[in-house]
Amino acid sequence: MSFRLSQRDKDIIAFINQFRAVDRDSLVDLFFKQLKSPINVCNSVMVRLYRLGLIERTQQYSPTVYLPVDAKIKKNSQKILHFLSILDTYKQMCTYSTPKQVIVEDKPSGRKGGIEPDLFCIFKGSPFWIEIQRNQYAEQKMQAKINLYEEFFFSDEWRSLHWQPEERAPIFPSVILITPVRYAINSDHIRIIQVASIHELMEKYKSSPKQTKEARSRPSASSSSIRIHLT
Repeated sequence: MSFRLSQRDKDIIAFINQFRAVDRDSLVDLFFKQLKSPINVCNSVMVRLYRLGLIERTQQYSPTVYLPVDAKIKKNSQKILHFLSILDTYKQMCTYSTPKQVIVEDKPSGRKGGIEPDLFCIFKGSPFWIEIQRNQYAEQKMQAKINLYEEFFFSDEWRSLHWQPEERAPIFPSVILITPVRYAINSDHIRIIQVASIHELMEKYKSSPKQTKEARSRPSASSSSIRIHLT
C-alpha cells in the first residue's frame, strides 16, 4: 500500500514516539486546536494512522491513548499513567514557553543505577531535570535519589552532555521534584525545587522577583552560577 503522510502526520508520530503514551485530548491541544472541529479532525487522523499501522492505541482509557508501534508497554500497564504525567508536565510548560532539547526518561550517565530523571528540558533559558512523583515515598528513598544526582555532579560527566552551551561554562541542571508532598531532603551542591506542578513553579517565581534575582545570582560549584530564568 502506498500512502503519503503530511508533515502534521509525521510530527504526531514523532511526538508519540518521544512521549511513549499520548492521550487524544493532548493531541487536540497540541496539533488541532486551531481548527474548526478539532476533536473530529483529530479522531479521523488518528484512526487513519492506526489503520496504516503507524501507531498503536489502547482504549482502556478515555479518551483513547496512543502508543508507538514498537511500544514495550502492556495496554493496561500503570506505566501509561506515568508517561501521561510526564506529558502533562510538558503541556503545562508549553503554556508559558515551549521547552527545548526535550528528553523523556533521560539517562545522562548511560549506566544502570545512575540518575534517570523523568524529563530533561531547557525551559525559559535554563536546564532542568524533572522527577515526577505520583506516589509518596519514604524520605530516605528520596534523599537516596538526590544522592545519585550529587554523585553525577562530582563525576563531571555532565559537563560534556550534548546540550551544554558551547559559548559559556557548563551548567548542572536544577532538579525539579513535581510532588504533592514536601520532603526533608537537601544538597549542598545542586539546586532542588519542590512544587506540586509547573503552574506552582511559575507562580512562585512570578510573585517573588527578589527571590528570582537571588536564585540567578547564588553561587554554585557546578559553574559560575545556576541560572533560573522563569519570568
